[in-house]
Amino acid sequence: MAKLEGLYAITPDWGDTARLIVVTEAILRGGCRIIQYRNKTATSSRRDEQAGALRDLTRRFGVWLIVNDDLDLALAIDADGAHLGSEDGDLAAARGRLGPGRILGASCYQSLDTAGLAVLAGADYLAFGSFFASSTKPQAGRVEAALIGAAKQAWTLPVCAIGGITPENAGAPIAAGTDLLAASGAVYNSSDPERASRAFSQLFESRRP
Repeated sequence: MAKLEGLYAITPDWGDTARLIVVTEAILRGGCRIIQYRNKTATSSRRDEQAGALRDLTRRFGVWLIVNDDLDLALAIDADGAHLGSEDGDLAAARGRLGPGRILGASCYQSLDTAGLAVLAGADYLAFGSFFASSTKPQAGRVEAALIGAAKQAWTLPVCAIGGITPENAGAPIAAGTDLLAASGAVYNSSDPERASRAFSQLFESRRP
């Protein structure tokens, strides 16, 4: 598996599939290598439609597509993986269904203990947050960048920072060694999604030797 690194763009709760695809394509042109399909308000048929359209788009760009909290949908569209939170099902069972060739991500919130259980269950990356105020999850607890360093010291898996992250405030997670920066509004609600995506990508380029 190639290295999981860079901007990890998470789709918003948009009902307009055409708009979703147009903006996602701009984000991919900016250098994003991973898209997570997440829509908590769409009907099942709309989710099938959007996920399928994103699968076609991400294949065209040669990037990963991860489906949030819906293992059946991820398998149905042959996505590259799934991301599960604490209420989205058993990680070990998901690992078994996905097989070794797909990515399994786990929300670890503010807990290294939760991360340790995710590692044992076969997760491929660990997501921690919220680092800043987030419109997607306004009630989420906050974490400090030091948690990234602790996770990197404990395990070799990629770490993802999530929650209100923008190119302007991402310095602390980047300095702490995060492998992935998850963002939704910062790219999807931007007046120039391609430019916003490129700004995230350049943060990672600047730290490479």
